[in-house]
Amino acid sequence: MNKKGIIFDMDGTLWDSSEGVADSWTEVIARQYTDQRIITAEEIRSVMGLTMDKLAEAMFPELAEERRMQLLEKCCENENRYLLEHGGVLYPGLEATWNQLRDEYFLYIVSNCQTGYIETFLKHYGFEHYFEDIECYGNNGLEKGENIRNLVGRNGLTFAVYVGDTQGDYDASQAAGVHFIHAEYGFGQIAQNVLSIHAFSELPDAVEKLYKYMY
Repeated sequence: MNKKGIIFDMDGTLWDSSEGVADSWTEVIARQYTDQRIITAEEIRSVMGLTMDKLAEAMFPELAEERRMQLLEKCCENENRYLLEHGGVLYPGLEATWNQLRDEYFLYIVSNCQTGYIETFLKHYGFEHYFEDIECYGNNGLEKGENIRNLVGRNGLTFAVYVGDTQGDYDASQAAGVHFIHAEYGFGQIAQNVLSIHAFSELPDAVEKLYKYMY
């Protein structure tokens, strides 16, 4: 059986939650650390895609590792609560594109986020029914490439493509041994010459082109 799957990154690919994340983090930091630190959306965008330990180090380099991870945990808990209530900024055309893709492909999400972040996104918008499986760094502490590989294996995919917006997403796809499409409208650039989309609605044509080229 030929089982084809499309695996999505979250931030910069499906939505931009950076404003809400920044606000929710600033609330926690004022209570737990200092009221002199205002987190900006630009700061959040600059670290999105990092695993949680590396993100904590980038955001709070002045703190000892144990303290920064404790603070990060509180920030992430508040972030999930905030986004569940308020959501973020969706990129245009998500549902129409997913409905088009579901005729031929199974859909998945893999992110370097904390536990509950993907679920918050899905629950806020009622998107749960579009996706067969999800995975994230917060669940198991594994790098994105390994999580992609594991998801492909447990779902029995014979063709898989990862859709992401950063160099780290491309690198993870290569580590996992899957194809890659660059969401060029997102947060990052890719050094390699790869298949790109300029809007989410272009994805069905891009995946079809990739599949016909490979097979």
